Amino acid sequence: MANHGGKSVFIASVVIIFGLVVVGASFPEGFANAAEGALTTVTELFGWFYLFSVFGFVIFLFGLALSKYGKVRLGPQDSRPNYTFFSWISMLLAAGFGVGLVFYGMAEPMFHFIEPPYGDKTAETEAAARYAIQYSYFNWGIHQWAAFSIVGLIIAYFQFRKGQAGLVSSVLSSITAKNPKIRPYASWLDVFAVVATVMGVATSLGLGVLQMNGGLNAVFGLPENGFWQFVILFVMFCAYMASTWSGLDKGIKRLSNLNMILCIGLMLYVLFTGPTVAILETITVGIGDYLQNFIGMSLRISPYSDNEWASSWTIFYWAWVIAWSPFVGTFIARVSRGRTIQEYVFGVLFVPPLLACLWIGVFGGAALHMELNGTDIGLAAATQDNITVALFEMFELMPFTGALSFVAMLLIFIFLVTSADSASYIVAQMTDNGSINPPLYKRVIWGVLIAAICLTLIASGGLTGLQSASVLSALPFTFILYMMVFVLVQELRADRKAMLTQLYRRHGETPVGADAFEAELLGEEERLRRAPNVVNRRINS
Repeated sequence: MANHGGKSVFIASVVIIFGLVVVGASFPEGFANAAEGALTTVTELFGWFYLFSVFGFVIFLFGLALSKYGKVRLGPQDSRPNYTFFSWISMLLAAGFGVGLVFYGMAEPMFHFIEPPYGDKTAETEAAARYAIQYSYFNWGIHQWAAFSIVGLIIAYFQFRKGQAGLVSSVLSSITAKNPKIRPYASWLDVFAVVATVMGVATSLGLGVLQMNGGLNAVFGLPENGFWQFVILFVMFCAYMASTWSGLDKGIKRLSNLNMILCIGLMLYVLFTGPTVAILETITVGIGDYLQNFIGMSLRISPYSDNEWASSWTIFYWAWVIAWSPFVGTFIARVSRGRTIQEYVFGVLFVPPLLACLWIGVFGGAALHMELNGTDIGLAAATQDNITVALFEMFELMPFTGALSFVAMLLIFIFLVTSADSASYIVAQMTDNGSINPPLYKRVIWGVLIAAICLTLIASGGLTGLQSASVLSALPFTFILYMMVFVLVQELRADRKAMLTQLYRRHGETPVGADAFEAELLGEEERLRRAPNVVNRRINS
Protein backbone atom coordinates (compact mmCIF):
# COMPACT_ATOMS: atom_id res chain seq x y z
CA MET A 1 0.00 0.00 0.00
CA ALA A 2 1.43 3.31 -1.04
CA ASN A 3 2.67 5.75 1.50
CA HIS A 4 0.42 8.77 1.60
CA GLY A 5 2.42 10.84 4.03
CA GLY A 6 0.79 9.72 7.28
CA LYS A 7 3.27 11.57 9.49
CA SER A 8 3.00 14.82 7.54
CA VAL A 9 -0.80 14.55 7.53
CA PHE A 10 -0.77 14.05 11.30
CA ILE A 11 1.52 17.04 11.97
CA ALA A 12 -0.24 19.40 9.56
CA SER A 13 -3.67 18.43 10.95
CA VAL A 14 -2.62 18.99 14.56
CA VAL A 15 -1.12 22.40 13.75
CA ILE A 16 -4.22 23.61 11.87
CA ILE A 17 -6.61 22.27 14.52
CA PHE A 18 -4.55 23.85 17.31
CA GLY A 19 -4.62 27.19 15.50
CA LEU A 20 -8.39 27.07 14.97
CA VAL A 21 -9.01 26.13 18.60
CA VAL A 22 -6.75 28.93 19.90
CA VAL A 23 -8.54 31.51 17.76
CA GLY A 24 -11.97 30.13 18.64
CA ALA A 25 -11.20 30.04 22.36
CA SER A 26 -9.44 33.42 22.48
CA PHE A 27 -12.03 35.34 20.48
CA PRO A 28 -15.22 33.27 20.81
CA GLU A 29 -17.68 36.02 19.96
CA GLY A 30 -15.72 37.53 17.08
CA PHE A 31 -14.83 34.13 15.62
CA ALA A 32 -18.45 32.95 15.92
CA ASN A 33 -19.76 36.08 14.20
CA ALA A 34 -17.26 35.75 11.36
CA ALA A 35 -17.92 32.03 10.87
CA GLU A 36 -21.69 32.44 11.03
CA GLY A 37 -21.54 35.37 8.61
CA ALA A 38 -19.48 33.33 6.16
CA LEU A 39 -21.84 30.36 6.56
CA THR A 40 -24.87 32.58 5.90
CA THR A 41 -23.26 33.99 2.75
CA VAL A 42 -22.29 30.55 1.44
CA THR A 43 -25.78 29.21 2.16
CA GLU A 44 -27.44 32.09 0.31
CA LEU A 45 -25.16 31.79 -2.72
CA PHE A 46 -24.87 28.00 -2.92
CA GLY A 47 -28.05 26.68 -1.28
CA TRP A 48 -29.38 25.63 -4.70
CA PHE A 49 -26.09 23.81 -5.34
CA TYR A 50 -26.41 21.76 -2.13
CA LEU A 51 -30.01 20.83 -3.00
CA PHE A 52 -29.11 19.75 -6.54
CA SER A 53 -26.00 17.87 -5.37
CA VAL A 54 -27.63 15.84 -2.61
CA PHE A 55 -30.61 14.99 -4.82
CA GLY A 56 -28.16 14.01 -7.56
CA PHE A 57 -26.29 11.73 -5.16
CA VAL A 58 -29.55 9.97 -4.29
CA ILE A 59 -30.39 9.40 -7.97
CA PHE A 60 -26.85 8.22 -8.73
CA LEU A 61 -26.84 5.71 -5.87
CA PHE A 62 -30.20 4.23 -6.83
CA GLY A 63 -29.14 4.02 -10.46
CA LEU A 64 -25.85 2.35 -9.55
CA ALA A 65 -27.53 -0.18 -7.24
CA LEU A 66 -30.01 -1.21 -9.94
CA SER A 67 -27.42 -1.24 -12.74
CA LYS A 68 -25.16 -4.04 -13.98
CA TYR A 69 -22.64 -2.96 -11.32
CA GLY A 70 -25.00 -3.72 -8.43
CA LYS A 71 -23.59 -7.23 -7.89
CA VAL A 72 -20.00 -6.01 -7.56
CA ARG A 73 -18.71 -6.69 -4.04
CA LEU A 74 -16.83 -4.21 -1.88
CA GLY A 75 -13.91 -6.59 -1.65
CA PRO A 76 -12.93 -9.75 -3.56
CA GLN A 77 -15.95 -11.19 -5.38
CA ASP A 78 -15.92 -14.25 -3.11
CA SER A 79 -15.75 -12.19 0.13
CA ARG A 80 -18.61 -12.03 2.62
CA PRO A 81 -19.61 -9.38 5.21
CA ASN A 82 -17.64 -9.24 8.45
CA TYR A 83 -20.68 -8.22 10.53
CA THR A 84 -24.24 -9.43 10.83
CA PHE A 85 -26.94 -7.20 9.37
CA PHE A 86 -28.11 -6.13 12.86
CA SER A 87 -24.59 -5.19 14.00
CA TRP A 88 -23.88 -3.44 10.71
CA ILE A 89 -26.95 -1.21 10.94
CA SER A 90 -26.28 -0.55 14.63
CA MET A 91 -22.74 0.58 13.84
CA LEU A 92 -23.97 2.88 11.06
CA LEU A 93 -26.01 4.81 13.61
CA ALA A 94 -23.07 4.89 16.03
CA ALA A 95 -21.04 7.25 13.87
CA GLY A 96 -22.56 10.48 15.09
CA PHE A 97 -26.21 10.89 14.17
CA GLY A 98 -27.92 8.69 16.73
CA VAL A 99 -27.61 11.34 19.45
CA GLY A 100 -29.07 13.99 17.17
CA LEU A 101 -32.04 11.77 16.46
CA VAL A 102 -32.71 11.22 20.17
CA PHE A 103 -32.95 14.97 20.73
CA TYR A 104 -34.58 16.05 17.48
CA GLY A 105 -36.88 13.05 17.02
CA MET A 106 -39.44 14.73 19.26
CA ALA A 107 -38.25 18.34 19.12
CA GLU A 108 -38.05 18.93 15.35
CA PRO A 109 -41.73 18.10 14.66
CA MET A 110 -42.65 20.48 17.49
CA PHE A 111 -40.52 23.24 15.95
CA HIS A 112 -42.24 22.77 12.58
CA PHE A 113 -45.61 22.59 14.33
CA ILE A 114 -45.01 26.04 15.87
CA GLU A 115 -43.38 27.53 12.74
CA PRO A 116 -44.55 25.50 9.69
CA PRO A 117 -42.04 25.12 6.83
CA TYR A 118 -42.17 28.02 4.37
CA GLY A 119 -45.20 29.36 6.25
CA ASP A 120 -47.42 27.03 4.20
CA LYS A 121 -49.77 26.12 7.07
CA THR A 122 -51.40 27.89 9.99
CA ALA A 123 -49.28 27.28 13.08
CA GLU A 124 -50.39 24.85 15.80
CA THR A 125 -53.19 23.24 13.81
CA GLU A 126 -53.79 19.65 12.69
CA ALA A 127 -52.57 20.58 9.21
CA ALA A 128 -49.38 22.01 10.70
CA ALA A 129 -48.85 18.79 12.69
CA ARG A 130 -49.12 16.66 9.57
CA TYR A 131 -46.79 18.99 7.67
CA ALA A 132 -44.32 18.92 10.56
CA ILE A 133 -44.03 15.13 10.34
CA GLN A 134 -43.65 15.27 6.55
CA TYR A 135 -40.71 17.68 6.64
CA SER A 136 -39.11 15.99 9.66
CA TYR A 137 -39.13 12.73 7.68
CA PHE A 138 -37.59 14.57 4.74
CA ASN A 139 -34.78 16.15 6.78
CA TRP A 140 -33.90 12.85 8.47
CA GLY A 141 -34.65 10.58 5.51
CA ILE A 142 -32.85 9.25 2.48
CA HIS A 143 -31.14 12.51 1.49
CA GLN A 144 -29.32 12.82 4.81
CA TRP A 145 -27.55 9.51 4.21
CA ALA A 146 -26.73 10.13 0.53
CA ALA A 147 -23.41 11.92 1.11
CA PHE A 148 -22.35 9.37 3.75
CA SER A 149 -23.26 6.55 1.38
CA ILE A 150 -21.35 8.04 -1.57
CA VAL A 151 -18.12 8.49 0.38
CA GLY A 152 -18.40 5.12 2.12
CA LEU A 153 -19.09 3.26 -1.13
CA ILE A 154 -16.17 4.84 -2.98
CA ILE A 155 -13.65 4.38 -0.17
CA ALA A 156 -14.78 0.78 0.48
CA TYR A 157 -14.49 -0.04 -3.23
CA PHE A 158 -10.96 1.31 -3.53
CA GLN A 159 -9.81 0.01 -0.15
CA PHE A 160 -11.19 -3.52 -0.24
CA ARG A 161 -11.49 -4.28 -3.95
CA LYS A 162 -8.57 -2.32 -5.38
CA GLY A 163 -6.23 -2.72 -2.39
CA GLN A 164 -5.57 0.99 -1.98
CA ALA A 165 -5.43 3.09 1.19
CA GLY A 166 -8.78 4.13 2.66
CA LEU A 167 -8.13 7.82 2.00
CA VAL A 168 -9.65 10.54 -0.14
CA SER A 169 -6.24 11.19 -1.70
CA SER A 170 -5.85 7.54 -2.78
CA VAL A 171 -9.27 7.59 -4.48
CA LEU A 172 -8.24 10.63 -6.51
CA SER A 173 -4.71 9.35 -7.20
CA SER A 174 -5.61 8.58 -10.84
CA ILE A 175 -6.37 12.29 -11.32
CA THR A 176 -3.47 13.72 -9.32
CA ALA A 177 -1.01 11.30 -10.96
CA LYS A 178 -1.72 12.88 -14.35
CA ASN A 179 -1.03 16.36 -13.02
CA PRO A 180 2.55 16.60 -11.66
CA LYS A 181 1.97 20.14 -10.41
CA ILE A 182 -0.79 19.12 -7.99
CA ARG A 183 0.59 15.68 -7.06
CA PRO A 184 2.65 16.98 -4.09
CA TYR A 185 -0.48 18.56 -2.62
CA ALA A 186 -2.63 15.41 -2.75
CA SER A 187 -2.05 14.66 0.93
CA TRP A 188 -3.73 17.98 1.79
CA LEU A 189 -7.01 16.32 0.85
CA ASP A 190 -6.46 14.00 3.82
CA VAL A 191 -5.51 16.94 6.05
CA PHE A 192 -8.73 18.64 5.02
CA ALA A 193 -10.73 15.50 5.91
CA VAL A 194 -8.99 15.15 9.30
CA VAL A 195 -9.53 18.80 10.28
CA ALA A 196 -13.21 18.73 9.24
CA THR A 197 -13.74 15.48 11.17
CA VAL A 198 -12.03 16.54 14.40
CA MET A 199 -13.70 19.98 14.44
CA GLY A 200 -17.10 18.49 13.70
CA VAL A 201 -16.83 15.73 16.29
CA ALA A 202 -15.35 17.99 19.00
CA THR A 203 -18.08 20.61 18.61
CA SER A 204 -20.82 17.97 18.45
CA LEU A 205 -19.41 16.27 21.52
CA GLY A 206 -19.34 19.61 23.32
CA LEU A 207 -22.92 20.40 22.35
CA GLY A 208 -23.89 16.89 23.47
CA VAL A 209 -22.30 17.53 26.87
CA LEU A 210 -24.31 20.74 27.21
CA GLN A 211 -27.48 18.88 26.20
CA MET A 212 -26.79 16.12 28.72
CA ASN A 213 -26.21 18.73 31.41
CA GLY A 214 -29.55 20.32 30.51
CA GLY A 215 -31.27 16.95 30.68
CA LEU A 216 -29.73 16.10 34.03
CA ASN A 217 -30.83 19.49 35.30
CA ALA A 218 -34.41 18.86 34.18
CA VAL A 219 -34.57 15.30 35.52
CA PHE A 220 -32.36 15.31 38.61
CA GLY A 221 -31.91 19.01 39.36
CA LEU A 222 -28.15 19.07 38.78
CA PRO A 223 -26.95 22.64 38.11
CA GLU A 224 -25.88 23.65 34.61
CA ASN A 225 -22.32 24.85 35.14
CA GLY A 226 -18.74 24.20 34.13
CA PHE A 227 -18.07 21.72 36.92
CA TRP A 228 -20.81 19.29 35.94
CA GLN A 229 -19.97 19.70 32.27
CA PHE A 230 -16.39 18.75 33.10
CA VAL A 231 -17.63 15.71 35.07
CA ILE A 232 -19.85 14.59 32.17
CA LEU A 233 -17.02 14.98 29.67
CA PHE A 234 -14.55 13.17 31.95
CA VAL A 235 -16.87 10.18 32.42
CA MET A 236 -17.50 10.15 28.67
CA PHE A 237 -13.77 10.34 27.99
CA CYS A 238 -13.06 7.36 30.27
CA ALA A 239 -15.84 5.38 28.58
CA TYR A 240 -14.70 5.96 25.01
CA MET A 241 -11.05 5.38 25.94
CA ALA A 242 -12.07 2.00 27.36
CA SER A 243 -14.00 1.31 24.16
CA THR A 244 -11.02 2.39 22.06
CA TRP A 245 -8.73 0.10 24.06
CA SER A 246 -11.01 -2.90 23.45
CA GLY A 247 -11.05 -2.38 19.67
CA LEU A 248 -13.65 -2.06 16.92
CA ASP A 249 -15.13 -5.55 17.13
CA LYS A 250 -15.61 -5.42 20.89
CA GLY A 251 -15.99 -1.77 21.90
CA ILE A 252 -17.98 0.00 19.18
CA LYS A 253 -19.79 -3.15 18.03
CA ARG A 254 -21.06 -4.12 21.49
CA LEU A 255 -22.03 -0.58 22.46
CA SER A 256 -23.81 -0.13 19.12
CA ASN A 257 -25.78 -3.35 19.58
CA LEU A 258 -26.73 -2.29 23.11
CA ASN A 259 -27.89 1.10 21.91
CA MET A 260 -29.98 -0.41 19.13
CA ILE A 261 -31.73 -2.66 21.64
CA LEU A 262 -32.35 0.31 23.96
CA CYS A 263 -33.69 2.40 21.04
CA ILE A 264 -36.11 -0.29 19.94
CA GLY A 265 -37.22 -0.97 23.51
CA LEU A 266 -37.83 2.71 24.30
CA MET A 267 -39.66 3.22 21.02
CA LEU A 268 -41.93 0.22 21.62
CA TYR A 269 -42.68 1.39 25.17
CA VAL A 270 -43.77 4.86 24.00
CA LEU A 271 -45.77 3.28 21.17
CA PHE A 272 -47.77 0.96 23.41
CA THR A 273 -48.17 3.23 26.46
CA GLY A 274 -48.88 6.36 24.42
CA PRO A 275 -51.65 7.05 21.89
CA THR A 276 -50.92 3.87 19.91
CA VAL A 277 -53.43 4.24 17.10
CA ALA A 278 -52.63 7.94 16.62
CA ILE A 279 -48.89 7.13 16.43
CA LEU A 280 -49.42 4.38 13.86
CA GLU A 281 -51.62 6.68 11.78
CA THR A 282 -48.98 9.43 12.05
CA ILE A 283 -46.27 7.08 10.75
CA THR A 284 -48.50 5.90 7.90
CA VAL A 285 -49.59 9.32 6.66
CA GLY A 286 -46.09 10.72 7.21
CA ILE A 287 -44.48 8.10 4.97
CA GLY A 288 -47.21 8.67 2.37
CA ASP A 289 -46.70 12.45 2.37
CA TYR A 290 -42.92 12.00 2.25
CA LEU A 291 -43.00 9.69 -0.77
CA GLN A 292 -45.66 11.71 -2.57
CA ASN A 293 -43.70 14.97 -2.26
CA PHE A 294 -40.20 13.48 -2.49
CA ILE A 295 -38.98 15.33 -5.61
CA GLY A 296 -40.72 18.61 -4.79
CA MET A 297 -39.19 18.81 -1.31
CA SER A 298 -35.79 17.76 -2.66
CA LEU A 299 -35.46 20.84 -4.86
CA ARG A 300 -37.63 23.37 -3.07
CA ILE A 301 -36.20 26.81 -2.32
CA SER A 302 -37.62 30.36 -2.10
CA PRO A 303 -36.22 32.44 -5.00
CA TYR A 304 -39.09 34.96 -5.02
CA SER A 305 -39.23 35.76 -1.32
CA ASP A 306 -36.95 36.25 1.66
CA ASN A 307 -38.23 33.09 3.40
CA GLU A 308 -35.21 31.54 5.14
CA TRP A 309 -36.72 28.26 6.27
CA ALA A 310 -34.77 26.14 3.77
CA SER A 311 -31.49 27.85 4.70
CA SER A 312 -32.10 27.33 8.41
CA TRP A 313 -33.11 23.68 8.14
CA THR A 314 -32.70 21.62 4.97
CA ILE A 315 -29.72 23.39 3.41
CA PHE A 316 -27.91 23.56 6.76
CA TYR A 317 -28.55 19.83 7.23
CA TRP A 318 -27.19 19.01 3.77
CA ALA A 319 -24.08 21.13 4.37
CA TRP A 320 -23.58 19.46 7.75
CA VAL A 321 -23.80 15.91 6.37
CA ILE A 322 -21.45 16.72 3.48
CA ALA A 323 -18.95 18.21 5.96
CA TRP A 324 -19.23 15.04 8.07
CA SER A 325 -19.12 12.64 5.12
CA PRO A 326 -15.32 12.04 5.19
CA PHE A 327 -15.63 10.75 8.77
CA VAL A 328 -18.97 8.93 8.64
CA GLY A 329 -18.34 7.63 5.11
CA THR A 330 -14.91 6.24 6.01
CA PHE A 331 -16.37 4.54 9.08
CA ILE A 332 -19.22 3.05 7.04
CA ALA A 333 -16.65 1.79 4.53
CA ARG A 334 -14.65 0.15 7.33
CA VAL A 335 -17.63 -1.95 8.48
CA SER A 336 -19.08 -2.71 5.01
CA ARG A 337 -16.44 -5.00 3.50
CA GLY A 338 -17.89 -7.95 1.62
CA ARG A 339 -21.30 -6.47 0.78
CA THR A 340 -22.46 -5.98 -2.79
CA ILE A 341 -23.00 -2.44 -4.07
CA GLN A 342 -26.73 -3.14 -4.26
CA GLU A 343 -26.87 -4.49 -0.70
CA TYR A 344 -24.76 -1.59 0.54
CA VAL A 345 -26.84 1.15 -1.13
CA PHE A 346 -30.21 -0.22 -0.07
CA GLY A 347 -28.90 -0.92 3.43
CA VAL A 348 -27.39 2.52 4.03
CA LEU A 349 -29.99 4.57 2.15
CA PHE A 350 -33.10 2.78 3.42
CA VAL A 351 -32.62 1.19 6.84
CA PRO A 352 -31.20 4.08 8.96
CA PRO A 353 -33.70 6.57 7.43
CA LEU A 354 -36.53 4.10 8.05
CA LEU A 355 -35.48 3.77 11.70
CA ALA A 356 -35.28 7.58 11.92
CA CYS A 357 -38.79 7.94 10.49
CA LEU A 358 -40.14 5.35 12.94
CA TRP A 359 -38.47 7.17 15.85
CA ILE A 360 -39.80 10.56 14.72
CA GLY A 361 -43.22 9.07 14.08
CA VAL A 362 -43.39 7.55 17.56
CA PHE A 363 -41.96 10.40 19.63
CA GLY A 364 -43.00 13.31 17.42
CA GLY A 365 -46.41 11.76 16.79
CA ALA A 366 -47.00 11.19 20.51
CA ALA A 367 -45.94 14.74 21.38
CA LEU A 368 -48.11 16.31 18.67
CA HIS A 369 -51.11 14.24 19.73
CA MET A 370 -50.65 15.30 23.36
CA GLU A 371 -50.28 18.95 22.35
CA LEU A 372 -53.35 18.95 20.10
CA ASN A 373 -55.64 16.97 22.38
CA GLY A 374 -54.46 18.05 25.83
CA THR A 375 -55.21 21.13 27.89
CA ASP A 376 -52.25 23.46 28.32
CA ILE A 377 -49.72 20.64 27.88
CA GLY A 378 -46.91 23.08 27.08
CA LEU A 379 -44.66 20.76 25.05
CA ALA A 380 -44.39 23.25 22.19
CA ALA A 381 -43.40 26.05 24.56
CA ALA A 382 -40.91 23.78 26.35
CA THR A 383 -39.29 22.89 23.01
CA GLN A 384 -38.94 26.55 22.08
CA ASP A 385 -37.51 27.47 25.47
CA ASN A 386 -34.94 24.68 25.78
CA ILE A 387 -34.59 21.82 23.32
CA THR A 388 -32.48 19.81 25.79
CA VAL A 389 -35.42 19.30 28.15
CA ALA A 390 -38.25 18.88 25.61
CA LEU A 391 -38.04 15.08 25.51
CA PHE A 392 -37.98 14.85 29.29
CA GLU A 393 -41.00 17.14 29.54
CA MET A 394 -42.89 14.65 27.40
CA PHE A 395 -41.77 11.80 29.65
CA GLU A 396 -43.31 13.69 32.58
CA LEU A 397 -46.70 12.97 31.00
CA MET A 398 -46.08 9.21 30.77
CA PRO A 399 -45.89 6.31 33.26
CA PHE A 400 -42.50 5.52 34.85
CA THR A 401 -41.08 8.96 34.12
CA GLY A 402 -37.83 8.37 35.99
CA ALA A 403 -37.05 5.10 34.21
CA LEU A 404 -37.77 6.62 30.80
CA SER A 405 -35.53 9.61 31.51
CA PHE A 406 -32.74 7.33 32.71
CA VAL A 407 -32.89 5.18 29.55
CA ALA A 408 -32.92 8.30 27.36
CA MET A 409 -29.86 9.70 29.15
CA LEU A 410 -28.10 6.36 28.79
CA LEU A 411 -28.91 6.33 25.07
CA ILE A 412 -27.49 9.81 24.60
CA PHE A 413 -24.39 8.95 26.61
CA ILE A 414 -23.63 5.77 24.66
CA PHE A 415 -24.23 7.49 21.32
CA LEU A 416 -21.75 10.21 22.28
CA VAL A 417 -19.23 7.59 23.40
CA THR A 418 -19.51 5.61 20.14
CA SER A 419 -19.28 8.86 18.13
CA ALA A 420 -16.05 9.88 19.84
CA ASP A 421 -14.65 6.34 19.67
CA SER A 422 -15.42 5.90 15.96
CA ALA A 423 -14.03 9.38 15.24
CA SER A 424 -10.74 8.66 17.01
CA TYR A 425 -10.53 5.36 15.08
CA ILE A 426 -11.15 6.97 11.67
CA VAL A 427 -8.88 9.97 12.26
CA ALA A 428 -6.12 7.58 13.37
CA GLN A 429 -6.69 5.66 10.13
CA MET A 430 -6.50 8.87 8.08
CA THR A 431 -3.18 9.80 9.70
CA ASP A 432 -1.73 6.27 9.39
CA ASN A 433 -1.70 5.95 5.60
CA GLY A 434 -5.26 4.61 5.54
CA SER A 435 -4.46 1.55 7.63
CA ILE A 436 -7.47 -0.71 8.29
CA ASN A 437 -6.24 -1.26 11.85
CA PRO A 438 -4.42 1.90 13.01
CA PRO A 439 -2.17 1.49 16.06
CA LEU A 440 -3.72 1.91 19.49
CA TYR A 441 -1.44 4.81 20.48
CA LYS A 442 -2.72 6.93 17.58
CA ARG A 443 -6.33 6.20 18.48
CA VAL A 444 -5.61 7.18 22.08
CA ILE A 445 -3.80 10.37 21.05
CA TRP A 446 -6.72 11.51 18.90
CA GLY A 447 -9.20 10.55 21.60
CA VAL A 448 -7.32 12.72 24.12
CA LEU A 449 -7.04 15.61 21.65
CA ILE A 450 -10.77 15.53 20.85
CA ALA A 451 -11.65 15.63 24.56
CA ALA A 452 -9.15 18.45 25.22
CA ILE A 453 -10.53 20.50 22.31
CA CYS A 454 -14.06 19.91 23.53
CA LEU A 455 -13.23 21.00 27.09
CA THR A 456 -11.41 24.12 25.86
CA LEU A 457 -14.33 25.17 23.69
CA ILE A 458 -16.89 24.56 26.45
CA ALA A 459 -14.86 26.60 28.93
CA SER A 460 -14.34 29.48 26.50
CA GLY A 461 -17.77 29.47 24.88
CA GLY A 462 -16.30 28.86 21.42
CA LEU A 463 -18.44 25.89 20.36
CA THR A 464 -20.82 27.77 18.08
CA GLY A 465 -18.08 29.42 16.05
CA LEU A 466 -16.18 26.18 15.49
CA GLN A 467 -19.40 24.41 14.52
CA SER A 468 -20.16 27.03 11.86
CA ALA A 469 -16.57 26.92 10.64
CA SER A 470 -16.65 23.13 10.29
CA VAL A 471 -19.87 23.28 8.22
CA LEU A 472 -18.14 25.68 5.79
CA SER A 473 -15.96 22.78 4.66
CA ALA A 474 -19.00 21.31 2.90
CA LEU A 475 -18.67 23.60 -0.13
CA PRO A 476 -15.17 22.56 -1.28
CA PHE A 477 -15.80 18.94 -0.35
CA THR A 478 -18.88 18.81 -2.59
CA PHE A 479 -16.60 19.42 -5.59
CA ILE A 480 -14.25 16.71 -4.29
CA LEU A 481 -17.23 14.35 -4.10
CA TYR A 482 -18.01 14.96 -7.77
CA MET A 483 -14.44 14.04 -8.69
CA MET A 484 -14.64 10.90 -6.55
CA VAL A 485 -17.87 9.85 -8.30
CA PHE A 486 -16.22 10.38 -11.71
CA VAL A 487 -13.24 8.22 -10.73
CA LEU A 488 -15.53 5.49 -9.36
CA VAL A 489 -17.52 5.26 -12.60
CA GLN A 490 -14.30 5.06 -14.63
CA GLU A 491 -12.94 2.27 -12.42
CA LEU A 492 -16.21 0.29 -12.47
CA ARG A 493 -16.25 0.40 -16.27
CA ALA A 494 -12.61 -0.65 -16.51
CA ASP A 495 -13.12 -3.49 -14.03
CA ARG A 496 -16.15 -4.81 -15.90
CA LYS A 497 -14.36 -4.67 -19.24
CA ALA A 498 -11.35 -6.52 -17.79
CA MET A 499 -13.60 -9.19 -16.27
CA LEU A 500 -15.58 -9.74 -19.50
CA THR A 501 -12.38 -9.87 -21.56
CA GLN A 502 -10.88 -12.48 -19.23
CA LEU A 503 -14.01 -14.62 -19.44
CA TYR A 504 -14.15 -14.29 -23.23
CA ARG A 505 -10.54 -15.41 -23.64
CA ARG A 506 -10.99 -18.28 -21.19
CA HIS A 507 -14.10 -19.73 -22.81
CA GLY A 508 -14.00 -18.35 -26.35
CA GLU A 509 -17.59 -17.15 -26.11
CA THR A 510 -19.36 -13.97 -25.14
CA PRO A 511 -19.92 -14.06 -21.32
CA VAL A 512 -23.47 -14.28 -20.07
CA GLY A 513 -24.54 -10.81 -18.90
CA ALA A 514 -22.61 -8.85 -21.54
CA ASP A 515 -24.90 -6.67 -23.63
CA ALA A 516 -24.87 -6.58 -27.43
CA PHE A 517 -22.47 -3.64 -27.64
CA GLU A 518 -20.03 -5.22 -25.18
CA ALA A 519 -20.21 -8.51 -27.09
CA GLU A 520 -19.42 -6.79 -30.38
CA LEU A 521 -16.51 -4.88 -28.83
CA LEU A 522 -15.09 -8.03 -27.22
CA GLY A 523 -15.28 -9.93 -30.52
CA GLU A 524 -13.61 -7.12 -32.46
CA GLU A 525 -10.79 -6.70 -29.93
CA GLU A 526 -10.15 -10.45 -29.81
CA ARG A 527 -10.06 -10.69 -33.65
CA LEU A 528 -7.59 -7.83 -33.83
CA ARG A 529 -5.49 -9.26 -31.01
CA ARG A 530 -5.05 -12.48 -33.00
CA ALA A 531 -4.12 -10.50 -36.15
CA PRO A 532 -1.30 -8.24 -34.87
CA ASN A 533 -0.40 -6.95 -38.34
CA VAL A 534 -3.78 -5.26 -38.62
CA VAL A 535 -3.66 -1.78 -37.14
CA ASN A 536 -6.80 -0.47 -35.44
CA ARG A 537 -6.45 3.17 -34.61
CA ARG A 538 -8.78 3.00 -31.61
CA ILE A 539 -6.93 0.09 -29.97
CA ASN A 540 -3.32 0.12 -31.13
CA SER A 541 -2.61 3.78 -31.82
